[in-house]
Amino acid sequence: MLLIRATIGTFIRVINYLILIRVVISWVNMGGSRSNAFFDFIYQVTEPLLSPVRGALQRFGLGGTLDFSPIILMLLLSMVASMVGAVSVF
Repeated sequence: MLLIRATIGTFIRVINYLILIRVVISWVNMGGSRSNAFFDFIYQVTEPLLSPVRGALQRFGLGGTLDFSPIILMLLLSMVASMVGAVSVF
C-alpha cells in the first residue's frame, strides 16, 4: 500500500510540474511557434488532463480570456493526493 501511495504521489508531482512548465511556456512564448519536441511532449501529456477541466469551466460560463484550467486541475490533483495519503492500512 505504501508503494502505491508513493507512486501516485510521484505521478501527481510530475503532472503538476508539467502543468507549471506548460503555463510558463505559454507566458514566455506568447504568439510564437512551439514547434519543438519538448513543447510537443508537454502539450501531449497535459492537454488530455486540461481539456475536460477547460470544457467544464466553459459549461459553467467560466471560460474566457484567462484559462484557469491549470489552477483547477492542480487543486484537484492536490485533493486526490491528500485523499490517497489519508487512506489507512488495515
